[in-house]
Amino acid sequence: MTGLLAFKIVYSSNPILYIAITILVFISFWIFFNIFDELLFFSPILYFYLPDDAIVGFVFTNIIALLLGIVVSMNIYLIKNLKLKIGKSLISGSFLGIVTSACASCSSIGFIIISTLGGAGIVATAFLTNYQIPLRVLSIGIMIYAIYAINKRITGSCIVDKDDSNDKVKS
Repeated sequence: MTGLLAFKIVYSSNPILYIAITILVFISFWIFFNIFDELLFFSPILYFYLPDDAIVGFVFTNIIALLLGIVVSMNIYLIKNLKLKIGKSLISGSFLGIVTSACASCSSIGFIIISTLGGAGIVATAFLTNYQIPLRVLSIGIMIYAIYAINKRITGSCIVDKDDSNDKVKS
């Protein structure tokens, strides 16, 4: 029940703003991930292609993009209303989600990494390619933990008075 309380606090405080932030971040990263996984093309026409072997990765990138939207909007709420600094949850979960969701060898990113870093780029590209699905699952876990940590900060910063019949929240 307390997990839903943080979502209720954030998204009811200014629903248009926080829902818009969540949707904007989701759409931005959905486009970003699908371009780098070579599922979405803009040239010569707008085209989306999902082969059978990319379905699992596509589902994971959708989950990661949604979780990124939620984490970013809830962290903006924390920074704006509770005057807290950016926590490790936003940085680690968001960064790992972005890095692991873009297939390094599936797109031109692999060539950029290899040409920039040489042999180390080959090792990094091979690592990201071989362990792409486990890294995406790990990034989903980190994002879920980030939401849990944000939830704890939001609900821990207020006292709920259950003796009162109106269930007032005191800050």
